[in-house]
Amino acid sequence: MEVVAVSEDYMVTLPARVCQTLQIRPGQRLNTFVVDGRMVMTPVREPDQPRGFLRGIDTSVERDPDRF
Repeated sequence: MEVVAVSEDYMVTLPARVCQTLQIRPGQRLNTFVVDGRMVMTPVREPDQPRGFLRGIDTSVERDPDRF
C-alpha cells in the first residue's frame, strides 16, 4: 500500500512504484470516478487503442439488405 498526500491545489503525485507496476507514463491521461466511496482511476483509451476489445462478440445478427 502506498500513501499519498493531496496538495492545496487538490493534486496527487502517484508513487513511482505504482506507475511502474501499472505502466503509467508521464503525460498519460486517466479517467477518475467514484465507486462506493472510493476513487478509481483508469487509463484514457486513445481512438487507436480499443482494437480487440470486442473480441468474441456475436456478429450473427440479422442485417438490413442495404447494409454489409
